[in-house]
Amino acid sequence: MSENVAGFRAVPRTGVIYVTSEAVKRGFDPADPEWCNLGQGQPETGELPGAPPRVHAIDIAVDDQEYAPIAGVWELRAAIAELYNHLYRRGLKSQYSAENVCVSGGGRAALTRAAASLGHINLGHFLPDYTAYEELLDIFKAFTAIPILLEGERGYAFSADDLRREITGRGLSALLLSNPCNPTGKLVEGEELSRWVAAARELDCALLLDEFYSHYVYRGRPGVLPIESAARYVEDVDRDPVLIFDGLTKNWRYPGWRVTWAIGPRQVIDTLASAGSFLDGGGSKPLQRAAVPLLSEAHVIAETHAIQATFRDKRDRMLSRLERLGVRFDRVPDGTFYAWGSVAELPPPLNDGMGFFRAALEHKVITVPGEFFDVNPGKRRASRGSRFRQHVRFSFGPSLATVEKALDRLETLVGR
Repeated sequence: MSENVAGFRAVPRTGVIYVTSEAVKRGFDPADPEWCNLGQGQPETGELPGAPPRVHAIDIAVDDQEYAPIAGVWELRAAIAELYNHLYRRGLKSQYSAENVCVSGGGRAALTRAAASLGHINLGHFLPDYTAYEELLDIFKAFTAIPILLEGERGYAFSADDLRREITGRGLSALLLSNPCNPTGKLVEGEELSRWVAAARELDCALLLDEFYSHYVYRGRPGVLPIESAARYVEDVDRDPVLIFDGLTKNWRYPGWRVTWAIGPRQVIDTLASAGSFLDGGGSKPLQRAAVPLLSEAHVIAETHAIQATFRDKRDRMLSRLERLGVRFDRVPDGTFYAWGSVAELPPPLNDGMGFFRAALEHKVITVPGEFFDVNPGKRRASRGSRFRQHVRFSFGPSLATVEKALDRLETLVGR
């Protein structure tokens, strides 16, 4: 039997899908407590100290058996807009409304709608960044993806002045990035993020900001909720070229609900809804309706504080133990639930991300090799070996017990 059926191309697996499928070949089962998945892209979803009670059942009204509107249930769109206004836009004249929100059935669906809506432009993206961007940036041919390398030696820093140079020098009309960054944990925040938004406004370059980890921020001022969003620095919600993506997946710890959104200028939101009408047809109406109470400010504040306490502790423990093993970090992650480490100083074959991954699998520990974050749409850049082939992304999304068990096994692996 031929590898490909006539008429179909081979679609590559993204990083997490690849490592999971390789683990399955060795007997991995998500329900098997013997496996430790430090490759997972989701947070633990159970009860956390101080967090609101988890939702275990929902009521489905008769009308909710029908299709949801492509742009989402109106009540949910209004609740999302109200939350952003309360968290980020108090006292500002320009406020988000339901018309500024487009709900989708998952983060990739939201990003795909946006990508399908872009014109014949140059779209910048960073290296390293989220693995799923690679195929997303390749499948739509209207725009040209322009890579921008961030240097580990500089802690993956990129200033507003750097942004201005890239926009004018490369003719960028849009920039796609995760903030905080998956995988490095680098966060653009405060005055610097304000300057990014100002540059986008002045130079007419759209910012497409994946803020799915924006509540996993491990620094901040006392008494201030430690979250960040470009929504705080937008002057006019219908004119500033800022499109923000978020959802229940990470910041609410409900990845299985597949309820996400984009928030931005109304004209852009209308375009995303039009794209959704032929791409995905809209999300789940019952789950969108059930999501509305989760958008209350009180719920978000309690959940965020619980996330902060639990995940900061897991981050600190993971960094400390991995560093003792010889894993080196270009920067301590400001956000996300990932540690992006170099294994270059470990003994062979552990000094290579793929070698480390394969060896860890034999100990029932899953990680993600760094080369998957070297986003290269269409493989247009020549293959000379990834700059990130000696990096590994370690997730502290699982429970503390799982993280500790995995680290015990990695200590045994390196010791051998």
